[in-house]
Amino acid sequence: MTDAWQFCPCCAAALDSCEEGGLLRLACGAGCGFVHWDNPAPVLAALVEYQGQVVLARNRAWAAGAFGLITGFLERGEDPAAGVAREVKEELALDTLATTLIGVYPFARKHEVIIAYHVVGQGEIGLNEELAEFRLIAPEKLKPWDFGTGLAVSDWLARRTGF
Repeated sequence: MTDAWQFCPCCAAALDSCEEGGLLRLACGAGCGFVHWDNPAPVLAALVEYQGQVVLARNRAWAAGAFGLITGFLERGEDPAAGVAREVKEELALDTLATTLIGVYPFARKHEVIIAYHVVGQGEIGLNEELAEFRLIAPEKLKPWDFGTGLAVSDWLARRTGF
């Protein structure tokens, strides 16, 4: 088991590998009860439909030409549908008129689970500091990618066209 965690955050004792909940995990060697569960982080994704087109955005940290859905982390205690509306407002300055769950997708590469929604947005697009640019794509020209949020795009397109 490889993990960056070495010491218990509760009592500073060394962590040991042990079986907890049917999996090998790190736990406090001194027995204070701490277990590093290492569960994936919940991420919200919004396939934003705006004036009949889909908004794809490029994060400032991404390479030129790399675009994706609007994403962000679910906050503690937040309803996922409310969280995706929050992310759309924060990143695009759009109000959300409707949200429909597309699906939930594992994203092991980033140790996340993606909760994807179709969102109908209204207002005028204004990018926050995280985003460099956006594109509006006609749904019939949208091409899904084969990982992460691209799986939600594929499912949304299939439902939209009835396939």
